[in-house]
Amino acid sequence: MSTSTVIAIPEGEGSVPLKEKKNKFRDSLLRIISFLGEKKNKDDVRKIIHSIKVGIALVLVSLLYLLDPLYKQVGENAMWAIMTVVVVFEFFAGALLSKGLNRGIGTILGGGLGCLAAALAQGVGGVGNAIVIGTSVFIFGSAATYSRLIPSIKKRYDYGAMIFILTFNLVVVSGLRAERVLQLARERLCTIFMGFVVCIFTSLLVFPVWASDDLHDSVTSKFDNLARSIEACSEEYFSIGNEKENQPKFSCSSCKSVLYSKSKDESLANFARWEPWHGKFGFSYPWKKYLQIGEVLRDVAVATLSLKGCLRSPRQSSETLRASIKEACEEVACTLRELGESIVKMRRCQPAALLMPKLKSMRQELSLVVSPCTLGLLENSDGVLEIASFVFTLMQIIDKVEELTKEVEELGELAGFHAKK
Repeated sequence: MSTSTVIAIPEGEGSVPLKEKKNKFRDSLLRIISFLGEKKNKDDVRKIIHSIKVGIALVLVSLLYLLDPLYKQVGENAMWAIMTVVVVFEFFAGALLSKGLNRGIGTILGGGLGCLAAALAQGVGGVGNAIVIGTSVFIFGSAATYSRLIPSIKKRYDYGAMIFILTFNLVVVSGLRAERVLQLARERLCTIFMGFVVCIFTSLLVFPVWASDDLHDSVTSKFDNLARSIEACSEEYFSIGNEKENQPKFSCSSCKSVLYSKSKDESLANFARWEPWHGKFGFSYPWKKYLQIGEVLRDVAVATLSLKGCLRSPRQSSETLRASIKEACEEVACTLRELGESIVKMRRCQPAALLMPKLKSMRQELSLVVSPCTLGLLENSDGVLEIASFVFTLMQIIDKVEELTKEVEELGELAGFHAKK
């Protein structure tokens, strides 16, 4: 006869208390919020949100096919709405508006001129029909293609010119009667407009990503990056000791990131011009001034990289001379940070009338350091060359910082920065 053993389970074991479940859920939620809030993860979060927005837009335009009442109105032309979403929807709101408006303008102009050319060809008839169509395709196609090679047009309207060429040729060589061409153009334009409206709705109203914000953050971060690079370089240069393990390890990554940012900033500025008023950026905001500031910042980055050559030189110059120019390095870094902070907070920094004399005074002090009388006291020729090279490079940076001060002050006037309290 078999026996069975009964194991008693204490009360509470084998099941997770409700309070513990709530605590685990709360901890998981906090970890997710912390992950989303970290700056390094914001780009990944924005990419996920963008993908979801595209999915939503595609579902909305697909309703033109899925719902019978809508399909009866638009028919097979519903595919143009789907194509519009796929082609036009971009990561930045400004890029979407740029592409969408270019597509709309190119479609209207190409379709309108194509209808006129088709009507004219039908009126001529016979052999003249083919001659009119061929001539119009050649003239408008060549003119639109040439316009795409003009830098100012290519930068902002290249996509619209391409759509114009495509639409014009499709309409003018369709071979249909003029009245049918008008109907076809009207139906396709309506469905394209529907797709564009869906894109605008999902892009601007559901967690919009503004190119203007990215450009603003990109330019302002360069000031701090360069300030930190100059500080790091000066600390290594003025450090005591020539042992191998104490040799400088100056990082160029921050300066190189500034140098390689030109194409990205130009692209962001182009998209920012298309964006409507939002947040702290109003209409006709001077984005061109950001590009001018970026050019000067790249010059500062080049000069800062030149200081790296001084770090590799035999550091045998007088420590007294080195200490005399250390303050200038700190002042330059401090000025860069102040200029960057004024743009971040959109407020006026110290006016150029106050900053310029301070920068000129620094340049005069550095000039005394590299004067023949001062350098003549050095016994080592390598030390003379080293200190002179470092000081002259630092003076170039000061000249560029003076130029930056003027540019930032002009930006404050154009953008209407509030006065410093």
